[in-house]
Amino acid sequence: MPAGFQSRIRTWFSFRNLFLIIFLLALLLRFSVLDLKLFHHDEAVHAWFAWNLMTDGSYAYDPMYHGPFLYYVTAGMFSLFGDSDIVARILPSLFGAAIIPVVYWIHTLGYLDERQTLVASLFVAVSPSLVYFSRFLRHDIFQLFFTVLILAAILAYLERGRLRYALLTGLAIGCGMSLKEDMPIFLVLLTIFALASIFRKKIRLPETWLRDTVAGLIVTIGIMVVLYSSFGMHPEIIQTGWIRAYEHWVAMHGMCRICGPWFFYILLFLLYEVPIFLLAIFGTAQFAVRHCPLHFLGTRVGRAGKVGLETVVDPSAEVITPQQAQRASWDKKELFFLFCIFWMLSSMAAYAYIGEKVPWLIIHQLLPMIFVSVYLMTPRKTVIAVISCLFLIVMTCHVCFIPADINEPIVQVQNSEDMRTVMALIDASDTVVIASENYWPLPWYYRGERWERMRFYGKIIDEPLVYQIDPDMVITHDLNSYAALEGFNKTTYKISYWFSIYDNEHRIPEYYFKRDGKLGSINIDVFTKPGLFEKAGIPPPLV
Repeated sequence: MPAGFQSRIRTWFSFRNLFLIIFLLALLLRFSVLDLKLFHHDEAVHAWFAWNLMTDGSYAYDPMYHGPFLYYVTAGMFSLFGDSDIVARILPSLFGAAIIPVVYWIHTLGYLDERQTLVASLFVAVSPSLVYFSRFLRHDIFQLFFTVLILAAILAYLERGRLRYALLTGLAIGCGMSLKEDMPIFLVLLTIFALASIFRKKIRLPETWLRDTVAGLIVTIGIMVVLYSSFGMHPEIIQTGWIRAYEHWVAMHGMCRICGPWFFYILLFLLYEVPIFLLAIFGTAQFAVRHCPLHFLGTRVGRAGKVGLETVVDPSAEVITPQQAQRASWDKKELFFLFCIFWMLSSMAAYAYIGEKVPWLIIHQLLPMIFVSVYLMTPRKTVIAVISCLFLIVMTCHVCFIPADINEPIVQVQNSEDMRTVMALIDASDTVVIASENYWPLPWYYRGERWERMRFYGKIIDEPLVYQIDPDMVITHDLNSYAALEGFNKTTYKISYWFSIYDNEHRIPEYYFKRDGKLGSINIDVFTKPGLFEKAGIPPPLV
């Protein structure tokens, strides 16, 4: 092979080019057909609040709907680019992809080598959970970005001791704390580890650490005060907001509104992230062998290479003693991975303990797991990691790019694609009666003047009143509905659906490969006048 061609090959597959390709892949997966799926119930609520903020400037913090950051930045996007599903999801996609450059920054600080950086970035790029929730208007992907930014900024501060990194840390903490009430979980874990490391003299603080810490805290508090007070419009929130947030958070998790077993997230890892999960277990074992060697684990170099000990001591040594391994291996990179293991295990324990089990919380456990999974990336382990991404990509395509209701626990309570038919019928109607408390995402899709065609009652109404209003369409909950309405045709649709564990618990192995079975759902009865389907340009249901 000519030397010039070999040189071009090396250039094409250089570290920076490969990293750029991975980042572009992450952008492609996150931004492609962003409006493919209807808004989730929570997405519709969040977008509606942001739209109200944009249109009439009204916003007051309510812990039921988490912190203000999402609403202000989404309202800003609506002001710039218009209010739509795509615009609402642009920032989650951008922040989700932006985690990868932060991983690169951690590499430049010397905590990840090139191979670890590429594999970790690839996992972030194609992870089904991270891609799915990067295409999802909730607080969590923003929170995850600021979580990794906090980590990177602190590492940069420890490396370089400059005030700007302390200020950046303060900014990231302030934004993170303005998102969700579980942000303190990471901050507490980080603080515990940092104090222990300082006490054991594993971390040396810059001489100006006290000044810089105070400056960072001022930035954090300033951001939180501005956002939670709605830029001074609700100053009372500064005094009472944190109490309300704590009380609400404890109440929600105490009442077990959305219950699940303690191993709920482990099941999600096995469903969607099994390569990362297994590699993280292996990475933890590698770390344990390297740093907690027992005398009976003293190993000859030939075997040590298989468990990642080849970098610990001089390969000419015949036997690696526990003392040699311990002394030779401790450096800043090892301390970083120790923190990642601590972060992973502690966050998994915390979210296992918390009462509410919702799928988006998996990403707060997944990110440290990705870092742990790339510990000691030997060539063989790298090949395994890259090949395993085929599974991740297949699952990502399945959960993100199938334009239909999917039987997957990752969707939690997703609005059904049936609602597109319902909304087409609403568009063709002059007057619609909503006699049900189950109606989201309709307020979002019929915001503003479009809501004028709606007659909302929130519950079943007497039939004579229906005939008096004379609507083109009536919507009721199927469990509290009319047997029939004279002059109307009745059709039942799913308004939302979810994975039904009760219908699949006895066929888990079969479900794992087929991803089929009965869905749980909330249904609505839709009563339409004759000819409305034709007016809407959609085929009428089969009788």
